[in-house]
Amino acid sequence: MTTWKQLLGNDLKVVSLGLESFTNSLRHQGIVVTHVDWKPPAPSAELLERLDWKAINKANEKAVKRIIDSEPVLVDVARAIDVIPGMTPDTILHAGPPVTWDNMCGPVRGAVMGALMYEGKARTAEGAARLAASGKIQFDPCHHHSAVGPMAGVVSPSMYVWVVRNTTFRNTAFCTLNEGLGKVLRFGAFAPDVLKHLKWMERTLGPALSSALSGSSGINIRGLTAQALMMGDECHNRNVAATGLLIKELIPLLLGTDLTKRTLKVIIEFIASNPHFFLNLSMAACKASTDPIAGMKNCSLVSVMARNGTEIGIRVAGCSDEWFTAPAGQPKGLYFPGFSEADANPDLGDSTVSEIAGIGGFAMAAAPAIVQFVGGSPDDAIRFTREMYEICVGRHAHYKIPAMDFAGTPVGVDLRKVVDTGITPIINTGIAHKDPGVGQVGAGLLYAPMVMFEKALEKLAEKRG
Repeated sequence: MTTWKQLLGNDLKVVSLGLESFTNSLRHQGIVVTHVDWKPPAPSAELLERLDWKAINKANEKAVKRIIDSEPVLVDVARAIDVIPGMTPDTILHAGPPVTWDNMCGPVRGAVMGALMYEGKARTAEGAARLAASGKIQFDPCHHHSAVGPMAGVVSPSMYVWVVRNTTFRNTAFCTLNEGLGKVLRFGAFAPDVLKHLKWMERTLGPALSSALSGSSGINIRGLTAQALMMGDECHNRNVAATGLLIKELIPLLLGTDLTKRTLKVIIEFIASNPHFFLNLSMAACKASTDPIAGMKNCSLVSVMARNGTEIGIRVAGCSDEWFTAPAGQPKGLYFPGFSEADANPDLGDSTVSEIAGIGGFAMAAAPAIVQFVGGSPDDAIRFTREMYEICVGRHAHYKIPAMDFAGTPVGVDLRKVVDTGITPIINTGIAHKDPGVGQVGAGLLYAPMVMFEKALEKLAEKRG
């Protein structure tokens, strides 16, 4: 049998393109190999060539500056129907892109049923389900109303919401108050104690916070977020420091009201016992910071990324009226005792507005302890942030990461960079049970699917054509 050495001599040298396994196989045979990390151009390469890169670069530079320059300030807490544009007595807002009752996942259905009972529109879960299916309730994404909501993201007319004003660009955003831990509406739970707690928030917590803020000039949320990143938060799934900083701002304002000592004690104890209390306020601040780029001509930055448990969707600044969607992904992470991935609903919630604004999963390097909640290692946290620099056009001037020589967090997700690099945004998230009424079962990580970015890129290329 003739060997390759007899055919080609002893000085064979090989350049291997692409497959590392092929390179390793040759090396095991004693062949000198130079490996080149190469792959054939993706089908999207032709789309990238069709784009007006000069015009897009100019628009993106302006857009990312808008996000960075935005200064979100908490100015009020008010009833949703009184402040959210387009809210009516029969409106229920939800997280993510548009979805009908027939296509809603279990946790969103559970939250809708709970909201209808909370509003007094139904007495039982069965009655609420019938009403939801009747066509008498108007369902709409929070994002269509300058609002956001965590997990199921359900907002009903009587709920109190944070009112956050972007003082730089004069736009306003809204988000519900955080209910606390355990079985809560945002994870699809609707037991009597869940509804009773919501009524306490409506009758006591919301009005108290509104009264406290009425005599103030507001609370600068960008400043609190910047401080919290220095203290080990990423302000999506870890808000321990941020909640503490918020309490420090709220207590003097609450003491200036005519609330009784007993009411003050209950309110402060509730906030202090809930390490995620800052999350909803942070989400409203992020929404206020990213909305100013919507509709910017030629801009390829992602302005919205959100999930409803059935689909995940993005909106792009240059195509701001359109959703580009894909099936919601399944987080990989840590589960509470007694639960596993078999119990988990696909990813849901508007909280990915955090990543679009440059915090959350993009700032995980600032919060290595987050991996104890969502899985992974501290090295992973740094790696995720480094990856996100590859798909962003800027570094935040106000949000810094101590572990990376105080570099600004990655901000401004560029559609072109996502498709060109094959890297999609990282998401750290809570995990809801797939069935209505159960609640949270864990927390984890996942990457956004590529297909919706490719769809958006094609649309952007069509606009130029």
